[in-house]
Amino acid sequence: MDYKTIARDAQAEFTEKRSRFIGHIKPVTTQEQALEFIAQVKTKHWDAAHNVSAYVLRAGGIQRYSDDGEPQGTAGVPALDVLLKENLTDCAVVVTRYFGGILLGAGGLVRAYSHAAKSAVDEGGIITMSLCAVLKVNCDYNFYGRLASLVPELGGVIEDAKFADAVSVTLRMPVTLLDVFNAQLADLSLGRFKSEKTGEIFADLCKILK
Repeated sequence: MDYKTIARDAQAEFTEKRSRFIGHIKPVTTQEQALEFIAQVKTKHWDAAHNVSAYVLRAGGIQRYSDDGEPQGTAGVPALDVLLKENLTDCAVVVTRYFGGILLGAGGLVRAYSHAAKSAVDEGGIITMSLCAVLKVNCDYNFYGRLASLVPELGGVIEDAKFADAVSVTLRMPVTLLDVFNAQLADLSLGRFKSEKTGEIFADLCKILK
């Protein structure tokens, strides 16, 4: 149910036998976003010898790569393997190479492209996305303070609160803690208030727990 992806756009760079390698990585959720990112990097580094790419998407279980002119199996596959070995999805990586005049050989290319992709992953950071329930709770003003304390205590986050005759609270709670939350909500309010589930989303659980 949970999945791992990249936290943020990032890049990392190193030089191998005068060839300059730049690894770029970006979170994406669709093939269109992945292809747009690859095109942007190619446009920025139009004068590079190669812009090798790979991406993995949850939707449809898509895995794609391109050697972009490097010998088959020496560039795109190593970049894709880095994503797969890290169990990453919904992300795209592009490794730009400026040729330095010294041939690296097949093994050298595999190591260089793997290193560039892994460096980009490390720079971007890995996060775990967990399924969360989106809940709505209507309560009175007196109980709102207790609700505002309960939600973060159980690993949730309040997204919105509207104050009128009563308080309408929208919150996000990891589905694994939903039963515990509902039980404590009923206990604290003596059964007066309940949550209504309005949807589900994936969110970075570490951010929720901070």
